Amino acid sequence: MQKPHLIEFPKLGASDIGYISVGEANGLIPFTVERTFWTYFTPESIVRGRHAHHATEQVLIAVAGRIIVTTEMPDGEVQTFVLESPHVGVYVPPNAWHTMQYSHTAVQLVFASTRYDEKDYIRQYENFRQVWGSK
Repeated sequence: MQKPHLIEFPKLGASDIGYISVGEANGLIPFTVERTFWTYFTPESIVRGRHAHHATEQVLIAVAGRIIVTTEMPDGEVQTFVLESPHVGVYVPPNAWHTMQYSHTAVQLVFASTRYDEKDYIRQYENFRQVWGSK
């Protein structure tokens, strides 16, 4: 079972000319990207996410600002990732409950392994614990 982990993308360039980072399927992104979306202007007091997926894998990147991502695995392991660099993302496997809290200036880019399907979401924490057999 995959666990959440940081992915560091190449950071090509220099401070005087700027940078580019690249993510490719079958490279650092461990799945074929079927959907891309981004969030922005989220108030700092709002916690987003609060769900898990049956099948979808994701890579979350803070292309601007700061995002605090907290994951919980079915065995109860909790990890917190602070994303503040646009060349670093976090891999979130399909069985991880996850939440995100943003600085007001944060822009989050998400690469997902599936197209949107409401049936893939586990939106109630109690259901997450039941579905994944947590203690």
